[in-house]
Amino acid sequence: MAETAKSTITNIPQDHLFSILLRLPIESILSLGMTCKKLKSLAYSDPLWESICTREWGRPQIDALETSNHRHHTVPWMKLYQQVRYLDSAMCRRLIPKEEIVPKPRASHSLNLVSRVLVLFGGGCEGGRHLDDTWVAYTGDLLSIRTPLQWLRVSSGIPSGRFGHSSVVIGNCVVLFGGINDHGIRQNDTWIGQLVFDQTSLGFTFSWKLLEVGSTAPQPRGAHAGCSIDDKTMLIHGGIGHSGLRLGDTWVLQLSEDLCSGTWTEVETSRPCPSLRSGHTLTHVGGAQCVLFGGRGPRHQVLDDVWLLDPVPGSWEWAKLYFEMGDIPHGFTLPRVGHSANLVIGGRLLIYGGEDSYRHRKDDAWILDISSVQARERDTGKMWRRLELKGDRPVCRSFHGACADGSGRFLYVYGGMADGLVEPADSFCLRFDGECFMLDLLQHTSL
Repeated sequence: MAETAKSTITNIPQDHLFSILLRLPIESILSLGMTCKKLKSLAYSDPLWESICTREWGRPQIDALETSNHRHHTVPWMKLYQQVRYLDSAMCRRLIPKEEIVPKPRASHSLNLVSRVLVLFGGGCEGGRHLDDTWVAYTGDLLSIRTPLQWLRVSSGIPSGRFGHSSVVIGNCVVLFGGINDHGIRQNDTWIGQLVFDQTSLGFTFSWKLLEVGSTAPQPRGAHAGCSIDDKTMLIHGGIGHSGLRLGDTWVLQLSEDLCSGTWTEVETSRPCPSLRSGHTLTHVGGAQCVLFGGRGPRHQVLDDVWLLDPVPGSWEWAKLYFEMGDIPHGFTLPRVGHSANLVIGGRLLIYGGEDSYRHRKDDAWILDISSVQARERDTGKMWRRLELKGDRPVCRSFHGACADGSGRFLYVYGGMADGLVEPADSFCLRFDGECFMLDLLQHTSL
């Protein structure tokens, strides 16, 4: 009887077996691969594991790995999958600027990656002043250790100076909302910056313009969280409004097809929902789902809660995600504000830096596994794993800028409030940082 069943399975056409295996959990695929030579050959084949990576990480990340020359087919897809699944370290590299003309050290700025070009805007600097400058830097040649980072300043239609604004990537554009100037005035204007490549000179230009959004817009705020959820939609949440009051509302910006205008709409969300907060993160994780983490609450407490925002028919639904505190090694704490959270390879979130309720800045990095989140399992069990940072490890920092490339392999970090030597007269022990780092999550794989 067993021989008959075996013969029946192995007689199934190869392409049908491929489709069947691709619909199974990883453990089942490996178990079937132990039954006979034919199934082992298929279960361990490179085409199958490339399809599995595509299934679990998404087509955009796979395409980015292929087209950005980060992968040269020297590593089997199965090995790459295993490394990403059990990711426990990243290699850090300080990016040395090419010229003496570089961005001024800053914090609470924005840093985005648009078509392999870093876009840095605004922030606060020494003396409590805001900045209104925009800088761009091409990252396409940075795989070579000897290649310096060349910053160029942009002077076209720059928004007024601010810090604590939100800035998200939509296509070849950056959409910016809100922020606070050095007089403490909150903003609620919306800007769009477009990156344009010059085919003749093989260079690029970047220019800003004020986006027409009509009379309805979120109230002025800063230190809020934002993300994009598709090529025409931006989402913001919370922040600090007038009189320093923390907010908990959610708004969606829908852009027009020509990206010349947009419409803001307040989102009606379900209860329970996240408490009022600022300095938190909101990260798109696939579909229209977003994950919110941390921040500072209405009583100035620093938070460590995780929420999933998920659209359901007729409304948006918040769901709190629970995790085991046993996941967190002794000596480390999760509550933080002014951190960064980016979607990286494998469909996971990388949480980096920030500060606790005593304003102690952090230099730790964590992988937040959201695979079960997207499967709508609310009690997700083991979600957190600490990521060891090697190489040119950055000093502790908060309110920095961070962004990941399209493949999710590289994370770029710039600036922030950093630990280090301070002037004796500086009673607050604050130091604005102006260094840029690149974290490589696959440094140990010969891609």
